[in-house]
Amino acid sequence: MKLKQISNFVEPIFEKVFGFADDTKTAGLFTLQNAKGLRLRITDYGATVASLEVPLKSGELVDVVCGFDSVEDYIASYALPSAPYFGTTIGRYAGRIAGGRFSLNGRQIVLNANNGSNTLHGGITGFGQKIWEVRRRSPGNNPSITFGLTSPDGDEHFPGELTIELTYTLTDENEVILEYKAITNRDTVVNLTHHSYFNLDGHDRSVLGQQLSVNANKILEVDPENIPTGQFVDLDGHAFDFSSAKDVPESIDNTFVLDSDYGLAATLFSPKNQLKMSVFTNQPGVHIYVGGNCFGKLEGKKGANYHASSGICFETQNYPDAPNHKHFPSATLEKDSIYHHKTIYKFQSY
Repeated sequence: MKLKQISNFVEPIFEKVFGFADDTKTAGLFTLQNAKGLRLRITDYGATVASLEVPLKSGELVDVVCGFDSVEDYIASYALPSAPYFGTTIGRYAGRIAGGRFSLNGRQIVLNANNGSNTLHGGITGFGQKIWEVRRRSPGNNPSITFGLTSPDGDEHFPGELTIELTYTLTDENEVILEYKAITNRDTVVNLTHHSYFNLDGHDRSVLGQQLSVNANKILEVDPENIPTGQFVDLDGHAFDFSSAKDVPESIDNTFVLDSDYGLAATLFSPKNQLKMSVFTNQPGVHIYVGGNCFGKLEGKKGANYHASSGICFETQNYPDAPNHKHFPSATLEKDSIYHHKTIYKFQSY
């Protein structure tokens, strides 16, 4: 049967086969493009961003995220000693939960540990390793695609059945909007985020030399296992004070406490490409990460050799280990309530 061509999509909205997730399931790859040429490709394996091509003033397209050429490569990356989580959706809980346990409604919850004794990014098999269902596709002026996932009660030992929808939208302002909504049939904890490694010079370059600013005056203090202590570190005079733009550091793995309830979280600027990315979110923190999980060299898409400075992550989210700190913003999602998380990545070429 001939597939119907739909405007504002580079290829048919029907999925292109991206590989085999297992013996019975194929993974799809979907392409969205706005009127200005911004082009986003997402696979239903993990609702993962595989590429994001941004138009420069010159008309050239630059792919600004790290990734792989096939779903098999994404699957193989989770078998590495420390998975890179390229472009994926993190859940149920982004970041670390200390000791893989927390208390909820007077009950002790013991999770699967996958980071020493701690639980990282949802456990052994997080949301990035699941095939999501394509729920809705809208090819209008602001093309969008909505993925859905149902996480059963007891998934990685988290309580409650959790039903999630994640919508990716491109706007004519060269924005990529991610909007998450989730409900549960039983009180649980939720903290979702997006884990692209961004590089405004191109995914096969180094992010060092690009300029970073963060709208925060504090970061979370952490112990040697990168678990929050519950205390905050003032950034005045600190090496990670990015209130004014300065070079991306070679190594950073910290949660910044954002200054506004909703607004600008951070910016990244490439002097080489004269390209700026602004990150907006309604979340209380942004975890910024550079400097690991490529094991010296990791082969990525189009033969790129990824290394520790290939990209920078802006993981907009609640605080890691929030279920174990009563003074942190609550991560509890009550039965029949709605979790809502919105993040925008906006690109401007000069």
